[in-house]
Amino acid sequence: MRVDDDAPTILDVPVGLGATGTRRETDSLGAVDVPAEHYWGAQTQRSLEHFNIGHDRMPKEVYHAYGYVKKAVAAVNTDAGRLPRWQGELIQRVCDEVTSGALDAEFPLYVWQTGSGTQSNMNVNEVISNRCIQLVGGDLGSKTPIHPNDHVNMGQSSNDTFPTAMHIAAYTMASTRTLPALERLQRALEKKSDQWSQIVKIGRTHLEDATPLTVGQEWSGYAGALEDARAEVKHTADALRTLAIGGTAVGTGLNAPRGFGEEVAAVLSTLTGEPYQSASNKFTAQGTLDRMVRGHAALKNAAVSLFKIANDMRWLGSGPRTGLRELVLPANEPGSSIMPGKVNPTQAEAMLMVCIQVIGADVSVSTAGAEGNFELNAFRPIIISNYLHSALILGDMCDHFRTFLVEGAELDESKIKENIDRSVMMVTALSPVIGYDKASVISHHAIDHNLTLKQAALANGVSEELYDRVVVPMAMTRPGLADVNGGRVAS
Repeated sequence: MRVDDDAPTILDVPVGLGATGTRRETDSLGAVDVPAEHYWGAQTQRSLEHFNIGHDRMPKEVYHAYGYVKKAVAAVNTDAGRLPRWQGELIQRVCDEVTSGALDAEFPLYVWQTGSGTQSNMNVNEVISNRCIQLVGGDLGSKTPIHPNDHVNMGQSSNDTFPTAMHIAAYTMASTRTLPALERLQRALEKKSDQWSQIVKIGRTHLEDATPLTVGQEWSGYAGALEDARAEVKHTADALRTLAIGGTAVGTGLNAPRGFGEEVAAVLSTLTGEPYQSASNKFTAQGTLDRMVRGHAALKNAAVSLFKIANDMRWLGSGPRTGLRELVLPANEPGSSIMPGKVNPTQAEAMLMVCIQVIGADVSVSTAGAEGNFELNAFRPIIISNYLHSALILGDMCDHFRTFLVEGAELDESKIKENIDRSVMMVTALSPVIGYDKASVISHHAIDHNLTLKQAALANGVSEELYDRVVVPMAMTRPGLADVNGGRVAS
């Protein structure tokens, strides 16, 4: 570290205080006793006492993102000469500890706090201040020589830094956890689709028998749905790289130099390797959280697609004797404490529960997003908490569903062939040849007399030669193609 002539000696002290009891800290309302073993100060302690509601803590990802924000701001202020270099570099050093997670135990606040996120912003400011003070051998709580407001929070407001940290945390979670997991699951579905491209099965519409398709075609539908969902999650996540930083209190940038937001965003881009930019309209960035709302809506949409896929698979794997049993799902664990040998579609059930959670969370996010009043949305904590939770559990669940269900799934080809042989809806191929009414008579005859379609067709005057030429299951999955006999019916 460069050392200024008047800079104090920077000590090499590991994180931790080793103190007991309490120490006295102050804020604008007066003095507060805080635990001596922690770095936080008076405002953090007040929040802990007034908002100790439930077990929902502000996600650590928000604080890690704050570490980047505070470091970028300190770098800009240092380069501009607003902070002595030793102060700016010391703050940046501690910000690295924040981002790394080394100070996670110092961020204890609850989600249910001030809607602006001010208490979490001050929690970060106080911890950085006191850790810096420790590193120069000063007295914790003295705010000297690093003040939480004057130095760590220089040129900032909670109103622009908290949504900035929200966007960074949300984008990071989506891009590193959710999107890669969605892509891995999509690729696994595509692989199964290719593997089973020549296996003909009976389709179902309205939960009733329909015309044939291949298993590969069915699974290509699943993969395509995830491709669409993934594209929307990525689109909305990329939009989170636009940041509120520089708007300070109400979007005007009061107490921040001209171009401050743009400079900080440029440093953030260098620190993270992501193309962050300061919002061109800070009033939109601070008065709304619409980009976060759209981002969570994309997660909800992905959950809707995943729900359909998982639900199909648990029904296709139902049985083993009295269900559909087209799919043979991996036996990951015993399914019953009372019924020996029972195996349940547990990964599908877990996926459904995760999807229900995300879909429900979207109501909270949408309602909170709508509550932006005038120049500030004051429902930020619930939005970022839900976004990060939804993005995390969707990503984790996709990997588990892929690993423990999709990749190990097999087909019961004998059951699939039995369904083909007994299907009545393949009469649809006869309809253009013999007419809809006669085809309808044949289908009802087959159902009423428990016959195969072929038996019913022959009984109603269709020649065997005509039937065998027209009712070709694989051909029905690729109508209009010249070569329709290359595939096989499951046997």
